[in-house]
Amino acid sequence: MRRLLLASSSPYRRELLSRLRLTFDCSAPQIDETAQANEPPEQLVRRLASEKARALASTHPDHLIIGSDQVAVLGQRILGKPHTFDRAKQQLRACSGNSVSFLTGLALLDSRASTIEIDCVSFTVHFRSLDDRQIERYLHTEQPYDCAGSFKAEGLGISLFRATEGSDVTSLIGLPLIRLVDMLNNAGIEVP
Repeated sequence: MRRLLLASSSPYRRELLSRLRLTFDCSAPQIDETAQANEPPEQLVRRLASEKARALASTHPDHLIIGSDQVAVLGQRILGKPHTFDRAKQQLRACSGNSVSFLTGLALLDSRASTIEIDCVSFTVHFRSLDDRQIERYLHTEQPYDCAGSFKAEGLGISLFRATEGSDVTSLIGLPLIRLVDMLNNAGIEVP
């Protein structure tokens, strides 16, 4: 069986990929994740997922390399990782009562054949109307400062939503497993 490599240092992506019960390695790609001028969010995540996978191809020449990148989009604005309580509070205030689209770019690179399959999976979160007390209580409890959108859907963050829509809830966490299984099957990896 071909060796798999997850081009990520994300513990969330590593946990998701482990659900498939496949043996894989992880390595953090070193790329510039800055958006290009006027680059639409979907194009950004596709490009970054591809660049993450390609960045490791020369050091892993006989692997299937999985790259992924995600952005949260509110209106026309990309929400990054907040990193601080104050920025997370601002993000959740902006999200309150609104819908946020999460776009997850996914790439599977066959470094032996130099072929790549790239896709973008979207998932929408409809937020409840939240007051400052709810936001602060949530942030103090879960501290989601390393998560785009300032919440962890796999934890207490689910309580912030009134509804979700999309074909693959794992895309919300950063690695769309349903689409990835399609790509792995196409590459000859049988899952399950």
